[in-house]
Amino acid sequence: MSKLLISLLKSVAYGLAIAMLWLVFFNPQPGLKLNFWQEKESLPAPVSYSKAVRAAAPAVVNVYTKSTSQDPRSYQSRTIERQELGSGVIMNAQGYVLTNYHVVYGADQISVALQDGRVFDAVLIGQDQLTDLAVLYVEADNLPVIPQDASLEPQVGDVVLAIGNPFNLGQAITQGVISATGRAGLSPANGYADFMQMDAAINAGNSGGALINSNGVLVGINTAAFQRQRNQDIQGIFFAVPYRLASNVLQKLIKHGRVIRGYLGVSGDPVVNPAGDLMISTAQTLFGVKISAIEPLSPAAIAGLQVGDILQQINGETLTSVHHALDLIAETAPDTTLQMSIDRQGKQLKIPVVIRELN
Repeated sequence: MSKLLISLLKSVAYGLAIAMLWLVFFNPQPGLKLNFWQEKESLPAPVSYSKAVRAAAPAVVNVYTKSTSQDPRSYQSRTIERQELGSGVIMNAQGYVLTNYHVVYGADQISVALQDGRVFDAVLIGQDQLTDLAVLYVEADNLPVIPQDASLEPQVGDVVLAIGNPFNLGQAITQGVISATGRAGLSPANGYADFMQMDAAINAGNSGGALINSNGVLVGINTAAFQRQRNQDIQGIFFAVPYRLASNVLQKLIKHGRVIRGYLGVSGDPVVNPAGDLMISTAQTLFGVKISAIEPLSPAAIAGLQVGDILQQINGETLTSVHHALDLIAETAPDTTLQMSIDRQGKQLKIPVVIRELN
């Protein structure tokens, strides 16, 4: 009897052992969790922009300038030497570098320092105060070039990284999002209306650096922080020149040494009907741009345009906004004749206007 009981207990023990091994190694229910054998849960990969920074950062350079002037407060001739710093972006392998106008304005000597330790004297090719851009040239080989995409359309909410040399502490990266997009035209900027707005911090020394997206592609050229108002502590409002505008200005400065803009000499407001009711919402359809002022002796005045005329088309292209009209004119070569289609008190007219250069 005892032998039978021992044999029975052995059989039960063997069976339990086999069942346990089956559950451990051949679990028929994947959702079943066994307290005595659990795999450690893997953590998700951390969010990182290191790949984007590695792609773009080598092409962002430090820009150092020196200038001298006479001290007007001194009775004796005394020279004041000023040193300033900023950042720049290598745009192509030929050695052209984009930076800000205010970084190099009035400089007698400009130096560019790469992240690999090389330092070069730079030549100022051209500058454009209206877009706060300037182009430098350095003669060097094996230059890193910032990734670019001409078809890129930045969107509000895109994550962006600002790369520069704040306070000469060395290259640094700040992160934010785009809160308003800029345009790509050449018409004169009023304040910061034409620029891209974002909240990636721009400090002294960041000006002229690169604003990139999370793939490391150039989105804009860092330019300025919103000016602090009296008794107001403003934070998180920074501006960059949109890439397309910056690239456009780059090519014009390389070719001409300056940006040549067409000039008409009018101011106007968007309206939604022939009666001249102002557009108050982007959901409304633009009827045209109602001319509110004409500069004396301007191309518009010479051609016979009048205050109250509603400009609807330029050379057959229907206008979509006031900025659209300004850009079409600004990007027209001087001495070119444009056909202006207008509504004048209900009458449709076409008036040829010879565009002049904006001085």
